[in-house]
Amino acid sequence: MSPRPRSNSPEAESGYASGCSTESLADVYFTRSHLKFVNQQLAKLEPQDVLRWCLTSLPRLWQTSAFGLTGLAIMDMISKLDYAIKPDIELIFLDTLYHFSQTLDLVQRVEHRYPDLKIHTFKPEHCETTQDFERKFGERFWETDEERYDYVAKVEPAQRAYRELDVKAVLTGRRKTQGGKRGDLDIVEIDEQGLIKVNPLANWSFKQVQAYIKENDVPTNDLLDQGYRSVGDWHSTQPVTDSEDERAGRWKGRQKTECGIHNKKSRYAIFLQEQEEKRQQELSDAITNGLKIEAA
Repeated sequence: MSPRPRSNSPEAESGYASGCSTESLADVYFTRSHLKFVNQQLAKLEPQDVLRWCLTSLPRLWQTSAFGLTGLAIMDMISKLDYAIKPDIELIFLDTLYHFSQTLDLVQRVEHRYPDLKIHTFKPEHCETTQDFERKFGERFWETDEERYDYVAKVEPAQRAYRELDVKAVLTGRRKTQGGKRGDLDIVEIDEQGLIKVNPLANWSFKQVQAYIKENDVPTNDLLDQGYRSVGDWHSTQPVTDSEDERAGRWKGRQKTECGIHNKKSRYAIFLQEQEEKRQQELSDAITNGLKIEAA
């Protein structure tokens, strides 16, 4: 995020300085102590109240979802919020081109159920179809270079979405009981890029989410009836037993638990950043030395 305004006032320190227009609110700032306090207070609230707080506190807020149960519950909750002005939260969907057909069918059913919900779909760069992707990277790219696959299929499209849509904060469907690295999840987090991530159902169990889905007749993925709980790409998702964590079917039998979107930078992303920094330094050196720069 941008540097904090140089002011000793509590308002500037917290990021809620008054007297500025909405357009100037490019960022919301949290000190560590403020963020800790916010999480302590939000943990006492129901998810719907967390969402109300988000709507009144966070500019440029979007939802990201792969249409899992928690994300679907959040969509439904947003649609039912009792605001005089309807919440204007749009959704980002990352189409890796390797989703199950049942997932893509669910997207259409969600659009029918929530006609006011605007879905922005982002795919791997310059790829519209699986055939496009495989011509560029080869077949079963996740087997030959998994880390780069995660980057080009998921991380880069997410970064592009945030950049093109000017996203400052996102709602996610992550929960503590999903296991893996999510066990110590806070409701509000700030990643290394300064993006605010809000996990409204962080403290809910899988059964609580299921109960909400059933009570509100929320559309779900047909794969749930086949033993799946967490659904991602078809090549890395399997059904699970009742005794397993709900995300145990993702990359089953391996140590991997995340695709990269919610991890710190991958080695491949770091490599790309280092290459860009090197290029910028060479350009700067060339200018300093008075060399002629050819247009690319």
